Amino acid sequence: MFVRAALIATALLVPSIASAQAAKPTDPQIAHIAYTAGQIDIDAAKLALTKSHNKKVRAFAQEMERDHKAVNEKALALVKKLNVTPQDNPTSQSLVKAADAEHKTLESLSGAAFDKAYVDNEVAYHKTVNGALQDTLIPDASNAELKALLQTGLKLFQSHQEHAEMLDGELK
Repeated sequence: MFVRAALIATALLVPSIASAQAAKPTDPQIAHIAYTAGQIDIDAAKLALTKSHNKKVRAFAQEMERDHKAVNEKALALVKKLNVTPQDNPTSQSLVKAADAEHKTLESLSGAAFDKAYVDNEVAYHKTVNGALQDTLIPDASNAELKALLQTGLKLFQSHQEHAEMLDGELK
């Protein structure tokens, strides 16, 4: 059931990132998508910190909250520097909708069931977001500074995916 929830989240995210954006996304849209994706992971980490009693899961959630906040702060500083207003779009709206559904599922769980579902979702979410960064957002970004920030974020988020996969193996 819990792997199913993570797969549902991935199924909802893949089309939203890959095709919800009918045309090539603009830099303001890319900035909004990236910021939204980071905020979603911050919110998931906060939930994990309120629900989990597993030291490794809590440490992972703290890492997610810290790292995604740092990247989002850099993104906000960049859009301010460039005088760009991030633009809401179908992709970021779809991300929020899928995350809200997953958040409700996670809220209903506790103990080891919560830990497993949270980590499964983190694996699926990072795979999806990393794929979107690599295949769509970075190639479509026009501004060199935005592209560089996204590339830095991708490296960090790939390490998050590896950490989540390792933790997932320990929870089985």
